[in-house]
Parts: sequence; C-alpha cells; structure tokens
Amino acid sequence: QVQLVESGGGLVQAGGSLRLSCAASGRSISNLGMAWFRQAPGKEREFVAAISWTGTSYTDSVKGRFFISRDNAKNTVHLQMNSLKPEDTALYYCAARFGRHSTRRNEYAYWGQGTQVTVSS
Repeated sequence: QVQLVESGGGLVQAGGSLRLSCAASGRSISNLGMAWFRQAPGKEREFVAAISWTGTSYTDSVKGRFFISRDNAKNTVHLQMNSLKPEDTALYYCAARFGRHSTRRNEYAYWGQGTQVTVSS
C-alpha cells in the first residue's frame, strides 16, 4: 500500500553535508509515522530519526547534526545530515508506519530499498 524510494546518498568527506530524500506513494505521509534507520556492515539496523504529527525524535549520536523534515505537498521526507563523521557511514533506509513516529524497527511496516552514505576521513 505504501511504497518508499530513497535517494541522495553518496560519498562525502568528514565534516561535509548530505541530504537524503524519501519519496512515498500510495498514501499521504501527513498521517503516517516516518523514520530513517541505518545499517553499517556487521551491525544491526539502528534508529536515526523519525517524524509524525506528534513531533520528531533523534538518536543521541545525531542530535544537533541531523534534521528530519517533511514536505506534505510533495509527499516526501528528507534527512539533512551535517557535520558528517566516518561513523555515519551506512546504508540508510526510509520507513513508514500507520501511526505516530516510533524508534523501534518492528513497528514499521514499510521500507525503502536503502541508499548508501559513505563518509571518508
């Protein structure tokens, strides 16, 4: 019912910025909980940021550097990533759920294919 397509990943130097986009189709994001998760090689997929009508949430390691936003007119969610660090390197996934935003992986029913972010030292 909900399809998600991420874009905007790439290779950047430490300290640089990158903006990821998640285009949704099939349902308006205005009444969905939307989130970004990331997974580095050999590690579990972890929560990064989420947004819904109730507010926003961020994992501690990205607070003050990453900002999640939504463009309801374009049905798109963005993740602005600033002051990037090598430890931010991962495959970034967009996710959606029917309800408010959540930090838990198992509460999201829909996922995109992922977009790679690589931060060099």
